[in-house]
Amino acid sequence: MALTNLNFEIVDPVIGLGLVAFFFLLIALPLSFWAASSNKLSPTVTLLVATSNLALSAQLILRWWESSHFPISNLYESLCFLCWACTLTQLLVQRSWASPLLSALTTPMALISIAFASFALPEDLQSASPLVPALRSSWLVMHVSVIMCSYAALLIGSLVSIGVLITDRDKPLIIRSNSLGVGGFRGDSILKAKNINKKNNSIFKLSSIKFTNSQELDTISYKTITVGFLLLTVGLISGAVWANEAWGSWWSWDPKETWALICWLVYAAYLHARLSRGWQGRIPAIISVFGFLVIIICYLGVNLLGVGLHSYGWFL
Repeated sequence: MALTNLNFEIVDPVIGLGLVAFFFLLIALPLSFWAASSNKLSPTVTLLVATSNLALSAQLILRWWESSHFPISNLYESLCFLCWACTLTQLLVQRSWASPLLSALTTPMALISIAFASFALPEDLQSASPLVPALRSSWLVMHVSVIMCSYAALLIGSLVSIGVLITDRDKPLIIRSNSLGVGGFRGDSILKAKNINKKNNSIFKLSSIKFTNSQELDTISYKTITVGFLLLTVGLISGAVWANEAWGSWWSWDPKETWALICWLVYAAYLHARLSRGWQGRIPAIISVFGFLVIIICYLGVNLLGVGLHSYGWFL
């Protein structure tokens, strides 16, 4: 019997690790929806998201080692880094504020990012490419990593704001917390002392206030967006310094720069709304959701148009 020669295509380890991350996130997505519907935390979802984050970490390190530069030279690497930052942000937020709704709201973002990078982009955009001369700078790691992490935090915070809009819609939303402590986490009640007969004193008893689902999500969203806003501010400043070093101009109104500034202004308006006592209800959450759309335009719009100094390249 003649032996048939079978040719097996060897998958690039970098691409393979991206597929592994996609596989784990794909399993985590329905489990996160089930956990949210039952209002119970799922350690399995956390484990799957953490495993995908480890796979993405190994992927980025391997691509960095292969290309000898920070893995952000094209849209594929950028999307993988965004997915890594989103999963990391999700894990950090969930560790601080455990909520079964959090995974259901945020896992789709990471899954869409890695799915788009793995299946929608052509092979030439998935391969490592050399950096243009302007990007061969020590500012690359500082500026791009901070900007991408800010995008991840702002996207996660905005997705949580969507949960604010769809949960407890029959109940008014009273904002309980902000950086100034307005609203507070505790309420006080005055109780007359029963065992003190000689002195007519009053004592204050601090009692914990139980947050509704919408209030809990609103607090998570606010704190996450605050961190993302600070990172975006640092990223814009470092980008301006880098631009002056590379092109001799602090600001050139490049499409990416313009939309990043619009993004900064939108989230500045959100934080202002949260800090103002008169802005109760879901108005800040609506501003945050609008910011989500602005980030999508800022991140992918430049690549769709294929113009500007920040274009990673597109396949149209």
